[in-house]
Amino acid sequence: MSDFKYSLTNLKPVESQKIALTFPPAPSGEFPSGTTGLEIAKGISPSLAKRTWRWRSTAAPPISPRPITQAAKIEFVARDDARALELIRHDAAHVLAEAVQSLWPGTQVTIAP
Repeated sequence: MSDFKYSLTNLKPVESQKIALTFPPAPSGEFPSGTTGLEIAKGISPSLAKRTWRWRSTAAPPISPRPITQAAKIEFVARDDARALELIRHDAAHVLAEAVQSLWPGTQVTIAP
């Protein structure tokens, strides 16, 4: 048995690494590393989160929902933005490619960026 005793005096708060994010045209801010674009949008404004279709970051692929782990420039793409249609079509192409590959295993499908 260990002599270690659990108590509030020997517990340490979890230290979260902060990363700097820049929002055009708004000023930059600091967020915990591993924050997603949706969490950032909700933190700025719930209505921004509702309007946002996707977010683009210099630290992650353009249509990736992956968390941001390093300093980056981030931009929110609203549903009424002209680029949103392009992103929707690209997402649909990926879904279609996965369907084709599940129906015909071994089929090679290439999706243009």
